[in-house]
Amino acid sequence: MLQVLAVAEEYADLCLLKKIHVFDDGIVKGLIHLEGTEIAELYVDHFFQNQGIGAALIEFAKKKYHSDFLWALEKNVRAIRFYETHGFYVTGEKKYESGTIERLLLMRRRPAREESVLSG
Repeated sequence: MLQVLAVAEEYADLCLLKKIHVFDDGIVKGLIHLEGTEIAELYVDHFFQNQGIGAALIEFAKKKYHSDFLWALEKNVRAIRFYETHGFYVTGEKKYESGTIERLLLMRRRPAREESVLSG
């Protein structure tokens, strides 16, 4: 079980804070880590899942930082569906997550024109 605050505290020591954006409405509920236009990580504390926090973070990244790709764990079907809902698609490109036997799938953002057709 991953808790957002523990992850945020870990990053404080790594000088990554300029790349981390936190969903905080008085309580830290989620965070997104951006590397250029890549969504490197997206976490929502399990206590606050299914409340629109992940959606708010990903839409923030798309609008403000033009985020257009990410890597998702192949076995995390729920996350893949979530990203697809927000305009990303599986490209077919795969790689192993560093130090594991888990495979990651590259997901790219659909062009804005395609997103609006699919959501409308």
